Amino acid sequence: MSTAGVRPDRTTPDVLRARGSLPAGRGPAGTPPAADVVLAEPAVGDAAGLWRLARDVGLDENSAYSYLMFCRDFAATSVVARGPAGVLLGFVTGYRRPDAADTLFVWQVGVAPPARRTGLGARMLDHLRRRPALAGVRFVEATVTPGNVASDRLFRRFGADAGAAVACRLGFAASMFPDGSPSHADEILYRIGPLQRTVAAPAAGAGCCSRPPRRSDP
Repeated sequence: MSTAGVRPDRTTPDVLRARGSLPAGRGPAGTPPAADVVLAEPAVGDAAGLWRLARDVGLDENSAYSYLMFCRDFAATSVVARGPAGVLLGFVTGYRRPDAADTLFVWQVGVAPPARRTGLGARMLDHLRRRPALAGVRFVEATVTPGNVASDRLFRRFGADAGAAVACRLGFAASMFPDGSPSHADEILYRIGPLQRTVAAPAAGAGCCSRPPRRSDP
């Protein structure tokens, strides 16, 4: 697991205490309760931590620069999850498609080992769809390689929780990837929606309860 540089939590409405609950005794030892996980927009200072976490959990190897661009230009459509003492537990990077403003494309989902099997990935996606700035988003897209069971389950669970259908079709054929690149399977496009209208998640303290660079499987 990796951590980003520790910085003060934001006090804007974009800092939300993670919703949902982690039943007692569930999840790996040392995992903080859901109530202790804070979801927020990333800042440029988070980019190195996102890059390290992506590397450590085996996501596609993207340049560190790409995370700087996401944290600067696509912060409103991305999220970081932090536990006690600011430890980075996960992130989602995404963007609104330039030719379809009602669609959020999820580029990467990364969850640190201590936070796996706690539903954090689904909570981060739910957090994004509840942000006031994304009120116009009706569809979520992502691409997943065949056999990636974890990502398939994540997006189908998100669709079910959002009351939305999940449609799959070929997104990018393996033959579209450059010659000489590592062997790459087809990328299946998951399109989730239309999303049901939601009430914006509460701000912290309010009570609780252009395609960017290369992506990888969430």
